[in-house]
Amino acid sequence: MGKKRVVKQKGNKSNKSLKARSLARTKKKKVAEAILHVQATLNNTKVLLSDTDGNTLAFSSSGGLGFRGAKKGTPFAAAEVGALIGEKAAIMGVKEASIIVKGIGSGRESAIRAFTGKGIDLKSIKDRTPVPHGGCRPRKARRV
Repeated sequence: MGKKRVVKQKGNKSNKSLKARSLARTKKKKVAEAILHVQATLNNTKVLLSDTDGNTLAFSSSGGLGFRGAKKGTPFAAAEVGALIGEKAAIMGVKEASIIVKGIGSGRESAIRAFTGKGIDLKSIKDRTPVPHGGCRPRKARRV
């Protein structure tokens, strides 16, 4: 017969202790307006909350919440990050925010939706994704 083993299931779940620790370290600074910077790459989603001068108030990423590997780039992980920053912003007293999005990742929209779901009004959304105007020089022609 032998001993029975308990198999822990790993899935699309963030680490609760990392989220709680991140919320505990929220600054007590009171801010009415803020800027949300969302950088969505194919492998990760980073979200930064700053005041109107550009000083950082809160920061988080899907890797910082405990997601590893390919799960970091998913919309679910981005939504978790957006919700965490939204909670931090609500603690700081942010009423409205303008959003700057950068990158082509799948977490762009879900991070914004989760952030606004915490009761913060949107002022504007700007897309600052860098676009090459000509790109890199192509490789030389292959001679056979």
